[in-house]
Amino acid sequence: MSTGEELLRDHGLRVTKPRLAVLDVLTEGGHLEVDDIARRVRGRLDSVSTQAVYDVLGALSRAGLARRLEPAGSPARFEARVGDNHHHIVCRGCGTIADVDCAVGERPCLNPGEGHGFEIDEAEVTFWGLCPTCQSRRDSD
Repeated sequence: MSTGEELLRDHGLRVTKPRLAVLDVLTEGGHLEVDDIARRVRGRLDSVSTQAVYDVLGALSRAGLARRLEPAGSPARFEARVGDNHHHIVCRGCGTIADVDCAVGERPCLNPGEGHGFEIDEAEVTFWGLCPTCQSRRDSD
């Protein structure tokens, strides 16, 4: 398994403490908002600005080490699971996000009827519904 330093170098990025800390937070898992990432990074470093975290997340996303999710009506979220063309399901009640593996298992999972001349390498699908907790709340109301 590669270390954070190796991953950054292998993807053409300079190794910095903020980049390593953000990468560490992302690899712990989840679909995290920037404020949550910044809070966790501040627990590891003396100080880091929210703007610095945004900058690091942008660099990691462009390098293919992080994935940005933007569910409708929600702030952007980030995850470290990249390169496998998985999808997401979002709870309409509480906003919880879960991963959904590729429907077919081959990139891209879905093919559009018309590709408009694009060379398509990924499909991004967001499923919406109610998580089990929100279903229970609804049913008890």
